[in-house]
Amino acid sequence: MVRCAWCSSDPIYIDYHDTEWGVPSRDPHHLFEMLLLEGFQAGLSWITVLKKRPRYREVLFNFDPEKLASISDDYIETLMQDPGIIRNRLKLNAARQNARAWLAQPDPVALIWSFVGGQPKIHQYPSMHDVPVITPEAQQMSRTLKKAGFNFVGPTICQSYMQAIGCLMDHTTDCHRHPVLAAT
Repeated sequence: MVRCAWCSSDPIYIDYHDTEWGVPSRDPHHLFEMLLLEGFQAGLSWITVLKKRPRYREVLFNFDPEKLASISDDYIETLMQDPGIIRNRLKLNAARQNARAWLAQPDPVALIWSFVGGQPKIHQYPSMHDVPVITPEAQQMSRTLKKAGFNFVGPTICQSYMQAIGCLMDHTTDCHRHPVLAAT
């Protein structure tokens, strides 16, 4: 079975690629979780984040924005000692700030999907080398989210986020998950 070239043989990666990456999501809980995970990934490999995801779910209240918005500095200090997560104070503070910014949005799902006109953009890239690292949609999302008070939402993070949640369908055309191949 052919998969996108970024997908290694790690079972966690394969499962993520085959069942989640690029699947359009409008579930606010999932969208919020993925936004935070993409921020935690900055400067690291995605597989590192995926392997730590279960622990993040435990210590970040299953990514409940209401609970995360009110975590204390003391709790962040406690998290800084947890080897099961990425111990980066700026990223942990950003998780709290992003929860607050998320809750301040009248409709965060509509906001996230507004950058692609409410529908997934399906691309026809023959290889991962053809997939852009940043698109105009990601640049606009980054600018808008930063203005709304979000952190760790640069254009590269937004690009990866939009791919992960299915706003941008960037499975390569030879991948079994690309809509053209999946339909046959």
